[in-house]
Amino acid sequence: MSPTMPEAWRRRRAPAALLAGLLLACGGGGGSSTHEVRGVIRDVQHEYRQLIVEHEAIPNLMAAMTMNFDVADAIDLGALEAGQVIEFTLEVTPRSYTITRIEVVGREAAEGASSGGGLDAPGTGRAPDFALTDQDGRDLALADLRGKCVLIDFVFTTCDGPCPIVTARHVRLQRALDTELRPRTHFVSISLDPERDTPDALRAYASARGADLSNWSFLTGPPEQVAAVVERYGVGSKREPGGEIEHIVAAFLVDPQGRIAERYLGLDHDPESMLRDLRRLR
Repeated sequence: MSPTMPEAWRRRRAPAALLAGLLLACGGGGGSSTHEVRGVIRDVQHEYRQLIVEHEAIPNLMAAMTMNFDVADAIDLGALEAGQVIEFTLEVTPRSYTITRIEVVGREAAEGASSGGGLDAPGTGRAPDFALTDQDGRDLALADLRGKCVLIDFVFTTCDGPCPIVTARHVRLQRALDTELRPRTHFVSISLDPERDTPDALRAYASARGADLSNWSFLTGPPEQVAAVVERYGVGSKREPGGEIEHIVAAFLVDPQGRIAERYLGLDHDPESMLRDLRRLR
């Protein structure tokens, strides 16, 4: 695992109220799950009762990555510090990711830990590539957009929860781009429901919400191919028995060199702050 916590996470630490919006049900659903996880503490956020942890892949949930988690009140944060190797129990509900048990099993230097090939930490590494199909039936790969700033989000067309909100905010951002930013910015929305989200369905969704498709691609593809992309970005999603989809609400800003510069969690980010982030990227 990389030796320092990415600076982007220091700027973008999420309060508990924000994490409550990370995993939202689109159209209903519920339930919870627990996972046994191993990782390295990158930072202890006492004011939010959170840990930022660079963790190994969590099967059926997310790829190896760096993420912040709520910590149960029963756990003593005073005994924890950056660099500790930990094993912990993660409880996932429709509205939170909470560490309910934690055991310190060593320190990173003694472990000689490495990242294990998952998603590189935001602000320090590459964005996972993909090759999918857009709303016009054309192939598009992330590599095709090298040299541009790319804002990636994950939605699906029948979502009646956060997806339309995310799209609306990014439409506002798109409309706020000036003549200097617009040619070097591209928006990408990847479907979480490729079985139903055909190119035609994605085009209708985009049109209904005012997205300008001249620099915005809505992508779909074979379900297994889309699922691999979603997992590599750590956007955990789950289809409930009734067909509803629960998913993490997250967006990624990729710089012109193909590196993740910012990660926006939940619905707390606003177009104005994202516009500032775009302006600083070169």
